[in-house]
Amino acid sequence: MNRHLNQPLTGFTLLAIIAVAVPIPSLAQVPTLSPATPTGVNTVPVNSPVVAPTQCQELNNLPSTAAYTLGSGDRLRLDIFDVPEYSGEFQVLVDGTLNLPVIGSVNVQGLTIQAASDIISQRYARYVRRPLVTLSLLSARPLKIGVGGEVNRPGSYSVSLTEGQQFPTVTDVIKLAGGITRSADVRQVRIRRLITQISCTVNLWELLQNSNLSQDIALRDGDEIFIPTTTGIDPIESRQLATASFASDTAEPIKVAIVGEVVRPGPYSVTASSTGATTADPSRARETGVTREPPTVTQAIQVAGGITQLADIRQVEVRRTTRDGTQQLIEVNLWDLLQNGDLSQDVILQEGDTIFVPTATALSAAEATELASASFSAAIINVNVVGEVTKPGAVQVPANAPLNQALLAAGGFDNRRARKSSVELIRLNANGTVDKREVEVDFTAGVNDETNPPLRPNDVIIVNRSGLTSFTDTLGTVTNPIGNIFSLFNFLRLFR
Repeated sequence: MNRHLNQPLTGFTLLAIIAVAVPIPSLAQVPTLSPATPTGVNTVPVNSPVVAPTQCQELNNLPSTAAYTLGSGDRLRLDIFDVPEYSGEFQVLVDGTLNLPVIGSVNVQGLTIQAASDIISQRYARYVRRPLVTLSLLSARPLKIGVGGEVNRPGSYSVSLTEGQQFPTVTDVIKLAGGITRSADVRQVRIRRLITQISCTVNLWELLQNSNLSQDIALRDGDEIFIPTTTGIDPIESRQLATASFASDTAEPIKVAIVGEVVRPGPYSVTASSTGATTADPSRARETGVTREPPTVTQAIQVAGGITQLADIRQVEVRRTTRDGTQQLIEVNLWDLLQNGDLSQDVILQEGDTIFVPTATALSAAEATELASASFSAAIINVNVVGEVTKPGAVQVPANAPLNQALLAAGGFDNRRARKSSVELIRLNANGTVDKREVEVDFTAGVNDETNPPLRPNDVIIVNRSGLTSFTDTLGTVTNPIGNIFSLFNFLRLFR
């Protein structure tokens, strides 16, 4: 080492004279830094203007080594050729400095590795003849990145980089934030690089549709991501985004509210289904090893017991509150889903959605029967069949089942006593009123409002007695006391 270190006083003076008189090879020259000289790609004027979105491509093409700037927590390896005493591993302290042998504290905060290497070489030139300094990054500090807007868990995130790991991309950090919401505008994702004050916009829809990786920019420490709210929700796009790698986790249940014409309105926790919209059983939704589909409108309605017989499925509404506090209204036509198989009408839900099923102003018997077979209708309803039937009492029938089906479920007419031509139907309306009407019975008729109307929960069907049965029952009531008197008279004759 002594042959490399300078002798005090005399030796230092002699070296100074030689340095002035003789040109030193460029390899051994100590770099001279000027405040106006850029030290790396991240060194720009503080008040630099915000650039156009096209410069996102420029950011994406920067070499990772040139783009990285040092900061607190970075661990570095310093090697000075043929001077192992000054070499070693060092960590950037909280104030952004390196504490190095002999030269002491060196501020490297915000510098690139090359710029920091030049400064260290300049400092060691006072003690080492033509120092050859190699500075390398052993382990990077955790990157701090902010995520806001339409993500499930907005906030600040720390991303640790292990050896050999690439810088996190936009989609990587969005996944850390719980994925995008259903109201995210992935075409206008804004990126802001704090160090350089550069802002740009990336189009993640282009990444999904055309595999354009240039839109998935690699991030740096201090970067900020903002995902704006879309102005209108496209159900088809929403389904495609639900399968993206940066979408929210479908395995987590979501809380929604279902109100209006459903059997059990109220708040519910809906779990992703492994078998699509035809299953609302949470136990089946928790099956393992099966791809899960995110919760949809029809699945949530099923969890609430299904629609009632008065539901207007053509004008179902999904009310959604966005991150900026505004409310979006999504119109859903489930009748189009039933008739044409339009799955885009089965809108994918997110946390906090409210589903409103309005009341139909008019519903034909044919539509009511078709609704009864829908997967999101109530499974069964209870009606009461009383009077002259084989098994009077409460019976269970499918939703919107016709009157004839309820009569058969009660065992049919009592052939000796029932009036088979007509029955009475009593219905309690939602407003508290009661309707009572006589319905002519025709077991050969299809569903219709006149002779075979669809039933609603708690309807009462009264099967009256036939005319002959009424006459014999009345006659029996009148003659029964006389018969009792004769019976008593015959009994007394036994004691004579």
